[in-house]
Amino acid sequence: MLGHWGTRGFLLLMLLGSVFITITSLPYFDFETLPPFVIEKLPLRFEALWLAALRIHVAAAALSFPSCLVLMTRASQRRVRFHRWLGRFTGTVVLFALVPSGTVLAFDAKGGSLVTLGFLLSALVVASAMVVGVQAARRRDLLLHAHAMRHVLGQMSVAVVSRAMIVGLDAVGLDPEIAYVVALWVPVLASVAVVEWLSRRPVSKRKPVERNERIGRESSPLAVMLPVRALSGSVARDGR
Repeated sequence: MLGHWGTRGFLLLMLLGSVFITITSLPYFDFETLPPFVIEKLPLRFEALWLAALRIHVAAAALSFPSCLVLMTRASQRRVRFHRWLGRFTGTVVLFALVPSGTVLAFDAKGGSLVTLGFLLSALVVASAMVVGVQAARRRDLLLHAHAMRHVLGQMSVAVVSRAMIVGLDAVGLDPEIAYVVALWVPVLASVAVVEWLSRRPVSKRKPVERNERIGRESSPLAVMLPVRALSGSVARDGR
């Protein structure tokens, strides 16, 4: 029960955060007036490239983050054709728009080289996990696919968590330069740690289930948030 509602709560909070970020980023598409966030970055060596990357990144995030959240739901996973095509669309946007544009923006990130390094690490995790996840899906390795996609979603959630942390750290009076570093690195590393911990937590031995049900539960990206049962003896002997 706790895992079920915890998962729903997490997905809902991330969706609301994504919508909020998208709405507050709409001024970036005003080609006549530069918003304060952009003005404080000036002068930029490659201003046109940076502005293009910013707009591409915002648009790609507005499309890919909600799509990832939808792909995590059981309703999506039960509709195999829909899940497959939405996944292909999302993977394309992430690999060819979100990650490249984010990499460009990282080199002028507020907070200095440590923040730049954090953004590049997050981009690397997203790109590598997406590639691994796509390859696993093509091989029908659903366990590896789900594990990789959790890492993608975890890094995407950094955008929401980081902004919330910046607000909180500012409220307690922490120096802005330090706050930006903390608010980026903590969620980036924590999301990796949480995904790995949830994926490797001990399996309950209460109620053995049949092989197909076991595989179905573990293949779901939400499975790590729900109670997991032990393999039946026959499955254990198969080494699955």
